Amino acid sequence: MAPQREKATVRYGSSRSRSSYLKSLLRLRTVLALALSFVLVLFNWMRDDPIGVCHHVGNYMNWDARRQRVKDVFITSWDSYLANAWGNDRYHPVSGAGSQMSPDGLGWIVIDSLDTMMLMNLTDRLAEPRKWLQRSLSYNQDQDVNTFETTIRMLGGLLSAHYLSTKLPHAASRRDSVYLAKAVELADRLLPAYESRSGIPYASVHLSKSQGIPSHVDGGSSSTAEATTLQLEMKYLSHLTGNDTYWRKAERYLMITALKTGSSQYSSIQKQEDLRHGKFDLEVVVTHITYCRRMLTRRRIPRQTILADLRTGAGIPGNVGRGLAGDTKTLITTTKHSSLKFVAELPQGIGGPLSPKMDHLVCFLPGLIALGATGGHPLSKARTWPSWDDNKEGQMQLAHDLMKTCWGMYAVTKTGLAPEIAWFNATDEDLRPEPGNRPLAATKNSLAAWKKDYIVKPLDAHNLQRPETVESLFVMWRITEDPVYREWGWKIFSAFEKYTKVGQRQGYTSVNDVNAIPPPLRDNMESFWLAETLKYLYLLFSPTDFIPLTEVVFNTEAHILPVINKVKWQTGWSRRGR
Repeated sequence: MAPQREKATVRYGSSRSRSSYLKSLLRLRTVLALALSFVLVLFNWMRDDPIGVCHHVGNYMNWDARRQRVKDVFITSWDSYLANAWGNDRYHPVSGAGSQMSPDGLGWIVIDSLDTMMLMNLTDRLAEPRKWLQRSLSYNQDQDVNTFETTIRMLGGLLSAHYLSTKLPHAASRRDSVYLAKAVELADRLLPAYESRSGIPYASVHLSKSQGIPSHVDGGSSSTAEATTLQLEMKYLSHLTGNDTYWRKAERYLMITALKTGSSQYSSIQKQEDLRHGKFDLEVVVTHITYCRRMLTRRRIPRQTILADLRTGAGIPGNVGRGLAGDTKTLITTTKHSSLKFVAELPQGIGGPLSPKMDHLVCFLPGLIALGATGGHPLSKARTWPSWDDNKEGQMQLAHDLMKTCWGMYAVTKTGLAPEIAWFNATDEDLRPEPGNRPLAATKNSLAAWKKDYIVKPLDAHNLQRPETVESLFVMWRITEDPVYREWGWKIFSAFEKYTKVGQRQGYTSVNDVNAIPPPLRDNMESFWLAETLKYLYLLFSPTDFIPLTEVVFNTEAHILPVINKVKWQTGWSRRGR
């Protein structure tokens, strides 16, 4: 009987083991099913919510590793240019060739890239550009150049390289004086642009003939937005050299603008000026916002006064404070399905209906508004100021809302890259004049609703590697420390890395259609890819004490210049009473 009991015991134990094993499998299957369900719910939530869980997980990411990824992309882009198109003004990564914008070349890509290399501590790659600047580049060329582009890209790039070579120890060299020397040489050849009767600079200048040239389009007009940009570089050059000529030339235009500015209610105006006779015509254009941007970045002359005036809307030439308020009232409206805020256009002028169109170029505006509200200080600090009020809180909310709209230009496309221009689905009511006089609804954070509101037309579907959105993301992150801005920036960078890379080592290019997978390549790398887009992404993923916003200004091409609180010369403009 004992063996039978043993067999019974064995059979009982075996059955019990199988039962326990089956129960364990069932429990495991249940746990896996629940986990899978959770993942699917989370995935669908993140997919449909453009904000997602970034607010919660962003602080746990390895931002140093992401910063290095941006640096690696810059290295690939630069090295491919160096190998295939060195010294050329343009680079075509697909064909592996370069081309010039003038017979002898002017070093657009070389100069635009200098300060980014310095920020990224790419000291070993600075030697060749230094030598090329000193031995090969001459501005004594039979060539006319755009005054605005040459100032922000080339003069700004040289001045930024000079500044950072004194600021960053690893960028120093016995030959760093070459940057300032070249800046002086270039600025002297740009001075004839200021010799119009009105003082408003000519749109172009001939380098070797010392002659200003009216614009070849728009009846020879000059743009307020472009002309105002010239002061930052010219005045910093006066500070460096002690030569007040550059300061006075830039200052003359500001005095004219202060005397001839338009209505304080509607300040979004561009002055179309007859350069031969000193006459003004008014044309409503969105580029006034760029003018406001430059007046803000001019906060070093003196910084405190400019920022105070921007906040109060008083005392700034061109009605910058009132201008931003006027732009908000006149141009900002909402979309139909998700109430996204966007900056519309006024093709028929003030009083006419809005056009539901916004260029990617406008996406620097969120960062501008945040800078105006806080002066570049952390929001947590700014909110403790006695001067902080509901108006400034509203400015920060508007900055965030517009930032979401700019991010949405990326989020709704198949590639995750933004088109050059977005059109919006808006009601006739939302496109009536002065939408700012009506309450604007809160934005809905649903990607499905967002996709109903964005319209990408075939002719606008290209992506040129533009920096404006990542510029504002960088500023918004520094001011608010909300990790969502970093996460949005990482997704944008990842899309660039995935869809714009050419081969293994040929660099990165613009694309023709952001809604095609894969997107057709455009075979052109813009210099601002190196000067701006990758620079702002690198800074977005950098520690917050690296290049503080309160110590520097970024010019229109993202070239870095110092805040100077004490200057030998002061602004000479004053506003006449109305």
